[in-house]
Amino acid sequence: MSERATREETVNVVWSGNWVAERLGVALEGGDELGDLLGLALRRNPKRAHLLVSNVLGKHVPQLPSVVHGAGYELGERVRALLGPQEARRAVVLGYAETATGLGHAVADGLRDAPYLHSTRRPVAGVAPAGGFEESHSHATSHLLLPEDRDLLAGGGPASTLVLVDDEFSTGNTVLNTVRALHALHPRERYVIVALVDMRSPADRDRLTAFAAEIGARVDLVTRAAGTVALPDGVLERGQALVAEQEARAPASAPPSVPVPARVTRVALDWPAGVPDGGRHGFTPDHRAALEAALPAMAERIATALDAGAPDRGDDHGQGADGDRDRIPAAEHDRDRSPARGQGQDRVRDQDRVRDQDRVRDQDRDQGRVRAPRRVLVLGFEELMYAPLRLGTALEELLGARAEVRYSTTTRSPVLAVDDPGYAIRTRLVFPAHDDPADGPGDRYAYNVAGAGFDAVVAVVDSTADTPALHAPDGLLARLAEHTGQVLLAVVPSYTPTPVQEPAVLPEPLRGPDFSSYAPDEVGWLLQDLSDTELEAPTEEREEAIQSGGAHYAESLPVEYQPSPAYQALFTAALETSAARIARAVGTVTETVLAERGPRPVLVSLARAGTPVGVLMRRWARHRHGLDLPHYAISIVRGRGIDATALRWLAAHHDPADVVFVDGWTGKGAITRELAAAVEAFEASGGPAGFDPEIAVLADPGGCVRTYGTRDDFLIPSACLNSTVSGLISRTVLRADLVGPDDFHGGKFYRELAASDVSNHFLDTVAARFDDVAAEVDDATKDLLAADRAPTWEGWAAVERISEEYGIHDVNLVKPGVGETTRVLLRRVPWKILARRGAGPDLEHIRLLAEQRGVPVEEVDDLPYSCVGLIHPRFTRGATGADGRAVAGGSPVADGGEAVREA
Repeated sequence: MSERATREETVNVVWSGNWVAERLGVALEGGDELGDLLGLALRRNPKRAHLLVSNVLGKHVPQLPSVVHGAGYELGERVRALLGPQEARRAVVLGYAETATGLGHAVADGLRDAPYLHSTRRPVAGVAPAGGFEESHSHATSHLLLPEDRDLLAGGGPASTLVLVDDEFSTGNTVLNTVRALHALHPRERYVIVALVDMRSPADRDRLTAFAAEIGARVDLVTRAAGTVALPDGVLERGQALVAEQEARAPASAPPSVPVPARVTRVALDWPAGVPDGGRHGFTPDHRAALEAALPAMAERIATALDAGAPDRGDDHGQGADGDRDRIPAAEHDRDRSPARGQGQDRVRDQDRVRDQDRVRDQDRDQGRVRAPRRVLVLGFEELMYAPLRLGTALEELLGARAEVRYSTTTRSPVLAVDDPGYAIRTRLVFPAHDDPADGPGDRYAYNVAGAGFDAVVAVVDSTADTPALHAPDGLLARLAEHTGQVLLAVVPSYTPTPVQEPAVLPEPLRGPDFSSYAPDEVGWLLQDLSDTELEAPTEEREEAIQSGGAHYAESLPVEYQPSPAYQALFTAALETSAARIARAVGTVTETVLAERGPRPVLVSLARAGTPVGVLMRRWARHRHGLDLPHYAISIVRGRGIDATALRWLAAHHDPADVVFVDGWTGKGAITRELAAAVEAFEASGGPAGFDPEIAVLADPGGCVRTYGTRDDFLIPSACLNSTVSGLISRTVLRADLVGPDDFHGGKFYRELAASDVSNHFLDTVAARFDDVAAEVDDATKDLLAADRAPTWEGWAAVERISEEYGIHDVNLVKPGVGETTRVLLRRVPWKILARRGAGPDLEHIRLLAEQRGVPVEEVDDLPYSCVGLIHPRFTRGATGADGRAVAGGSPVADGGEAVREA
């Protein structure tokens, strides 16, 4: 770098957010350091067009590895000082995939003695999920937790601290979802949330404070900088239009910038045996020590390969006579060199290093020597951030003044590139995914690599990603070769945990009349009988425990609702009115299954709402086709997944490809997503493969599945009652002290409620209408088989909108559709009911239950469902009266004191 360029770095640097700020009026408010830490870019996103781009994270902007690692390490040192050495040793650090996996690792390094785990979107053979959580905007379970040591998350028990690390803290929704899910599994007294920047609004800060008070835990925040993003009115629409305009002008991927593509050379790292490639399954202090010891030798191998393959300095690969003219100016990337460990001192040190590099380069040219490339990029791969980062820090230390080493990683996030000094993403490379991702093929991206003047790129991937797609003509390596003089490929072996051992003996299904009031051939329950165990708790007590994180909803049971005579009469009338409609839907979904999954599918209902539907489908197949289909009921629990022991039993007795999962209806599609993720994780953990996670449902008002009887949102009478319409079986139970790793999930048989049982009456009434609707079923099935039945996820979009409009900020507390709203009124603490204006008799039982519980019913327009039930978003027993009736206005959480502290 010339002396003039160095002076520009410190005196006349353009902020990489200017381009967006000038066009959209977006501004960062908070402090001078925010501009050093963050730039701005644009992306195509229905919720937020702008993107905060970190200059010290090493994801989108190539940065000195020492700066990237130092930013996280310094935050970790601050956490250690906050907790004290003893408590720091008992802490567990959890980072978020994909962006913060390396940052979280560096924070754990700063804590010194803490084990590290990061979430992942990659199911891995050999490890069953220990939990998972969602990002609020996602249509799929976003994050899996796959520790090899199942006790890792428990740490030192309730007194141990969980340290959550993300790159930015924008709204706090993801952190709240995480703490809620993990507190249910392993309650703790203290959490520390770490981020480079805290950009929450005051309302978002208040929500975290209230949540901490609810769960009775201390929550500390450790951040490097804080501020807010000022957004003018209409910024989303104008941002989307600007993105569309720019995309129409620019190529999808940067065109080649060298006349001859570089050769690709594989370099053997000799990665230390037994050291994981990252924190996907846990990374202990012993792993850290072994890696530190091996880093210098691995860096030496990379440096040797760089020396051996370095092109002649006389050939600047199309970059101009001085090698700098056509690249992104170094000063525009180096303006953020004030790293984590200090400010001015490190800036001066980095400037001195660059001057030394320039001097060495000039001496080399004068003396005709060839040395290692002057600018080297170590490029990581999506979640694989820490291994390439530490290779980069070791290479940076080894090469010193001989080369300038930078670090960044590829990503799955699409961002608009604009070649302007005032924009954070100058160029992008586009290439296909090369690790056979669980969510299917798609484009991946490397930003600010093309045109940045890198003489060499060291691409670091794990062995899972070292596939033909990586080496294809349009793959990552080929894209890199178009923009540099040398490409090295370093492959880190993907860590393979010990596979889960299969149990020697599997339990057998339960059948009526010993378990359930259904006939023994109607359904086999893949459950264990917990009828003699006291599991019921008052609804309000359960709700408080669930929302506070003190217990998962599947660890207890609500007291069974006993309908009043008026409500029982309403059920009887609704059944008589809707029997033919239900029969049509049963016939249509069964015929669709037989046509597409026949000839002898195995029906597996999701207990318990799916069980009556599965029995009716079995009856239809026998009545119309003489088929005697196997039918079982299996447990699935939101946030915990499907019963893996039950899946193993099914695979041992049937071909998994024949299994068709059955449920009653869809709401927002939470169970649809849960089942898909659970089956994927089951197979990845070594379970038998071949299960199709697609669900067949009676009604799909949410537009979440492609196999359904109808998409109308109407009253299915089996949703009106609990066990007395479901074979006298409770909802399923999953509690660690009752359900072992080789047990089925649990359930109770309420024999004492036999006098109120209408389970078989419901089945017989609907089945009696099969002949009446046969012709309509044939016509409807023919139309459906020829139609586009792709899920629209209309319901999920509506739930997200309602969650934000009503200030709930948790999609799990919004229950759409008649069936789900009924469950809210029967089992949870309802806050209010939204009813589509003009909805008719299908909502009579909803209005009756709401009246009984003192819950307001609000009529609204433009509701895609007949109704939506809202669970009280901040429930304590102080939020309802002693009888469980809602207090007018919906009291917020009582003041629990200052539970969130910033450190």
